[in-house]
Parts: sequence; structure tokens; C-alpha cells
Amino acid sequence: MVTDLRHLIVTSAALYGDKPRYIFKDKKTRKDVSFSFNDFLREMNGAGTAFSALDLMGKTIAVIGDTHPLYVVTYFAVVNGNGIIVPLDKEINDDELVNFLIRSHAEAVVYTESQNARMAAIADRVDGIRYFIPITPADSDEGRDRVLSWEALQKMGEEELAKGNRTYLDLTLDLEKPCALLFTSGTTGTSKGILLSQNNLAAATNSSCLSMHHISDETRLLSVLPINHTYEMTCGHLAATNKGCTTYINDSIKYVTKNLASFKPTAILFVPLFVETLYKRIWDNIEKKGITKKVKKAMKISNFLRHFGIDLRKKFFGEILSVFGGELESIVCGGAPLDQRLIDDFDAFGVPILNGYGITECAPLVAVNRLDKRRAGTVGTPVERCEVKVDLDEGQDTGEILVKGGNVMLGYFEDPDATAEVFTEDGWFKTGDVGFVDKDGFVHITGRKKNIIILSNGKNIYPEEIEQYLAPIAMIKECVVVGRKNAVGEIVITALIYPDEEKTEGMTAEAIYNTLKDEVNEINKELPVFKQIHEVEVRETEFEKTTTKKIKRYKVQ
Repeated sequence: MVTDLRHLIVTSAALYGDKPRYIFKDKKTRKDVSFSFNDFLREMNGAGTAFSALDLMGKTIAVIGDTHPLYVVTYFAVVNGNGIIVPLDKEINDDELVNFLIRSHAEAVVYTESQNARMAAIADRVDGIRYFIPITPADSDEGRDRVLSWEALQKMGEEELAKGNRTYLDLTLDLEKPCALLFTSGTTGTSKGILLSQNNLAAATNSSCLSMHHISDETRLLSVLPINHTYEMTCGHLAATNKGCTTYINDSIKYVTKNLASFKPTAILFVPLFVETLYKRIWDNIEKKGITKKVKKAMKISNFLRHFGIDLRKKFFGEILSVFGGELESIVCGGAPLDQRLIDDFDAFGVPILNGYGITECAPLVAVNRLDKRRAGTVGTPVERCEVKVDLDEGQDTGEILVKGGNVMLGYFEDPDATAEVFTEDGWFKTGDVGFVDKDGFVHITGRKKNIIILSNGKNIYPEEIEQYLAPIAMIKECVVVGRKNAVGEIVITALIYPDEEKTEGMTAEAIYNTLKDEVNEINKELPVFKQIHEVEVRETEFEKTTTKKIKRYKVQ
């Protein structure tokens, strides 16, 4: 069990030594570069000791950019010096970046090569930043005020260690103080700063390791998701390090398919959009080959045989599995609702999807399906050492999901009022998600409290539930269900739809609308009257999304 994040790196280096922790592409040579568990410990101690010499140990340091081993090293070096790490989203604009750097009181910022130009551009706007630390400096950085390259930082750390400076190595960690400040980029339009402690992160690491017990030191992970997000950091880097995994860093979304084929991962962390994209690609290829009926028949036969312990999926669907490299054993998926139809089809092909549920304030994993404990339509059972209950109003069968455990945040940064609002008097965190827990402990999420549609007749509708009915329609690429006033001023359920351009190619706007309307009318036959979709609006542009590809509902007009 992990007691703290220093313990995590020291013990993993002792156990796995020169085994590759990361493999990544060198941008210039396009060759694979290996970064071992020993490399990680050495770089962390060098950076941490240099931070001590620069009077940055214990201070707030931001990090931004692409997934890179030294990004993760920075994270550990800061928190293991009793400092506060601020992982920032590389997709935010310059004004937001400046705001977060000032608001967090950061005194240094470490960044990958893709951020070199923008850091030079904003330097004059952030006087509080004492050091700009590029992992790969630009030629123009030479002689620039306040710029200290990662190489120079490491050299300083090595020299200090050689002189006997053990300030960083011998530091007593304060496991209860804030060590990570995470600014949300959620779908509600507000950005809060979430404070996590070493205890929170250790608890999250341990629960992730226990719940994902199919992950081992033989697991090969492919890292695809943005590294600043807690789901990727906790499960894909903290827990994976503790398990002794080797992670291949995907260098670009456009190379995902190529990297799947070459690295042959055994596990991947995804958000639903990536699963949906691969799913559509698989079925499009099947349709183009004219073998849809053949594949569906094979799925039925295969599923039937599995009831008798006969598993022929690799034989039946080897060509489909080759898309993932041929050795993929599981996909762990979280971040947003995932259509059960996709889970069932992937499982039929031979790739189990373990759908889970988390929230940044819980560092983030709350519940997840396991390989040996799954239930359709749920996000699994609570992770170890994390309690979940539902705040039920009288006469209701669903209510707000409440969480308690060592993974739950300290609170919101410099916002005691907001912190007080999300905790009950007896210490349960109010997630804002609505659902229920069944008799076997499986958690069902039905919607978000803030997204609720209150109809003119007083009925409460959770749009996510209606969107699940719309998701299987082939013509629909994205959709959001909202409440809109009709001509007589009543609130009615309205589906805003962005159609799939490939599926609607050559169709007029009128034909697209009429076809979608017919599809929606068919769905309405399955729904009770008060949940039926009354209006359909067709969009010409995609919905604006967060970097985890969740639609920003507050932007939907």
C-alpha cells in the first residue's frame, strides 16, 4: 500500500529498476525513447533538490503541456517537497492561463516544448513567476530573463546533492496539507480550484490499484488522455507506477490507431468520445466490406458459446481486435455516460469495457466495474475504502450521490463558502450527480442535479436519460436535450442534434430534419408521455467541449 507519493517512487524504483516506466517518441528522430523507474527517481530527486536551492521547495509550481515523463516528474518533485503542484490545461487560452498562474500564487512554471512560444508571450503579464522552466527550451530562450532550462535545473540539483545537500531528501512530508491545486474545466461554466492532499492522492492511488486488480507489472498502457486531468493522472500515472506498468505515450490523436498497432497495449484509459469514435470506425469498416450480417451472426453465436465456457472471440473477431494491436484486455472508461450498447458490442468482440464514475473532488475514482464484478447499466461498485450513499427525498427512488473517504478533497481553494455548500454536516461530499445504489451495491447514475429540466407540469426530467435513447441513431453525431418554451410558453423537451456529416452526405437540410424527426417519433413510442421529445433542432456546428470531450452544457443556447 502507498503511504505517500515519495514512498511510491522510491519503492517502485527499488522493485522495477531499469524497466521502462515510459516509452515516448523523440520529436526530432521519431524514435522510441525509454525512461526507466530509476530515471524517474533520479530526476525527481535532482529537481526537488534544485527547487530547494532556488527557494522553491514548499512553494506553488505550475506545470503545463503535453504528456511527457518530465511532466510527471515535476508533479512528484513538487508534492514531495511539501509544495503545491498546479497542473494546467494546455487548451486554455492565454488570458485563462495568466489568470490561473496569478490566482494560484505560482512562483514557477514547468512546461513542455509546445508551450515555449506562449510562455515567452505571457511572461510580462505574470510578475509573480520567478522561474520559467522549459523541458525542451527554444533557441530564443537563450539569455532570457527568468528562464531556467530543465537541463540546467537538473545540473544544479546534481551539484547540490554532490555537496551533501539533503534538504529535499530528508524532508518530513506533511500529508494533510494541500499538495495539488486542480482548476476544473467543467461543463457548468464555473472554474473552481480543488485542493487535494498527499493523503487524498495516496488513498486514490491505493483504491485505483485495488479496484483495477487486472493491472499488473506486465500491463502495457497507452496514454491518450490529457495529463492535467485527475482521471489520467491518478489511474494512468500514480496507480500505474505503483503497479510497475510500462506506459507508451501517444504523441498525437492522429497517431492513436498507428500506436495501438505498434505498441500493442493490454489496457487503455478512455473517455466515452474515444470509445464512440473507435466504435463507429469499426462498424463503418464492417459495412464497407459488406459483412455486417455475417459479423452480427458471429456475435450471436460467440455470445451463445460463451455461456458454455467456449470463448472463440479471438478467432471470430481477430481482424477487429487487430485495430487495438491484438492484445488489448480491457478499456477503463469514465468521465461521462457511455451507451450500454457500445459496452456490449466491445465485449462481444473480446474487449471488456470497465465503465466507472469519478469526480475531480474525489481524486477522482468513486466507483468502477471490475472484470469479475460487472453489471450492465451501472458504473460499478464503490472503490475500496470509499463509501457511497444516496440522499433520497421522501417518495423518490433516486437522489443525490454522496461520497465519504480518504480520497475526498480538502475543499475549494480560497472559497470556504463553496466548500461548506458541498459537504453535509456529518462530512459527506455532495457530488451533484443523481442516481441510486441497487441491492447489490452497484451505483446507477441517472443525471446531474444542475441539468435537471422542470416541465410546466412540475415533472423533473434528467436530460442524460433521454440522450441515451438518442445515442444509437446512426445519423446523430452529438446531441443535447434541453427544456425550451414552446409557442404557448410551456417548457417542453427539445433535442438539439448535430448530425453525422458522413451519414447525411448529399441530403438536404429538410430531408435531414424529417428523417431525424421520424427517428425521434419512433423513440417517443418507448417513452412515457411526460418524457417524450416534442421538438427537434438541427445544428450546423459541433457543440463546444471541454478537453475531456464533454459538451459544455452552459454554452448551449
